[in-house]
Amino acid sequence: MKPLSFKNRIAFYYIITTALLIFVVFFAIYSIVKFSVYDHINNDIQIEVDKHLTEIEIKSNHIGLIHNDEWREREHNSVAVNPVFVQFYDKNGAIAEKSPNLKIQSLTFHSKMRDNELFDTQLVHKSIRQIQVPLFQDGAKKGYLLIAMSLEDATMVLHNLSRILIIAYPLILLILFVIARLIAGRSIKPISAIIATSNSITKDNLTSRIPLPQNQDELFILSQTINELLHRIESTIEREKQFTSDASHELRTPLTVIKGTLEVLIRKPRNQEEYTNKITFCISEVNRLNHLVDQLLLLARFENQKQSLKIEKLFLNGIILDAISRHSNTILTKKMQVITNFESEFYIQKDDYLVSIIIDNLISNALKYSKENTPLNITISRIKDKITCQIIDSGIGIPAEDLDKIFDQFYRSKPNEHNEIKGIGLGLSIVKRLCTLLQISLHISSQENLGTTVVLRFS
Repeated sequence: MKPLSFKNRIAFYYIITTALLIFVVFFAIYSIVKFSVYDHINNDIQIEVDKHLTEIEIKSNHIGLIHNDEWREREHNSVAVNPVFVQFYDKNGAIAEKSPNLKIQSLTFHSKMRDNELFDTQLVHKSIRQIQVPLFQDGAKKGYLLIAMSLEDATMVLHNLSRILIIAYPLILLILFVIARLIAGRSIKPISAIIATSNSITKDNLTSRIPLPQNQDELFILSQTINELLHRIESTIEREKQFTSDASHELRTPLTVIKGTLEVLIRKPRNQEEYTNKITFCISEVNRLNHLVDQLLLLARFENQKQSLKIEKLFLNGIILDAISRHSNTILTKKMQVITNFESEFYIQKDDYLVSIIIDNLISNALKYSKENTPLNITISRIKDKITCQIIDSGIGIPAEDLDKIFDQFYRSKPNEHNEIKGIGLGLSIVKRLCTLLQISLHISSQENLGTTVVLRFS
């Protein structure tokens, strides 16, 4: 069996709910009408009972009427629109009197029914409503007064009403289904737009967006969310394309340099010094290439956050001192003075390997972009219950317009103006990624030609 479409399912569920509601309403209407009809008949019968009880005369166990002739001349003598049937039984069960409209028929006494209780029965195969009222004289039961009214009109009204409701029920549901289907079709129009847009999106076409509905309902939010998702996917793919392009360029450059150097080297015999210089140069390029590959692998390693973190208690002072020690040759070469100011011994709960990479990259950058004979200040303090590490250099600084780009992969501020400073533009991108992974706050402020301040806040 072919499954229902989404539009038909909405209409079907709506009809199921509406069908139950209409059934309850129709049942209530029928019950109210029935109650009203029977209540009216019950009141009429009770009026007749009260009236006839005042006209009864009991003499020597004989039950009769005070004004018998008048009684016979009243409405009981003819079959009215809603006739009233009256009958008297004596204590022996014999009929004492009955209304002339009963003619040769008689009301049946039902011994199993309680006194003064209204109930439905039949008279000549026609429905009537009857009551049996006991008659007493001096505390002794002398007989019964039976009063009944025809239910033919009430039965006809209820029958016609039930037939109308039964016929109207499926017709109303059918009409509502058609209307619900039309409304559902209009309601899910944005879904058709979502499907059409999704079908038009390919790896070469990521610019398509879903038109937003006019009503800001759930479908508006869905369309808006999908558009935002498409925007993020487009941005991610563009970044990946740029990353691939930049990585290919950065890898190709040292390989081209090494290849060119070796080709020049083998063109003719060289002396020992030339061989040593060229090979040393090639080794430095290979080292640069290795460093680039390591950085790229590290960046890709945490791209999908698959790295399992090993959280442990770390001595932050020691990590910084170890990083300074690893860069001691650069510090000596540039004749820089590293000033450490640790208020006390600070411990953090983080991944040792990743925190070491963050500190090492930041100190390396600070040393790389600092001028000779300038200080490098590193402080650790506690500010507002957070351990704060500041790395302050007096280097070339970063232009204000470049501050929002420094975390982009392969981005370097004004590389052509500082050819002597080697770099690939991945250090801060890695630092930013790792800080996000470890939930470390990172803030960088800088002024061109004055220096840069990096602030790390460990929670």
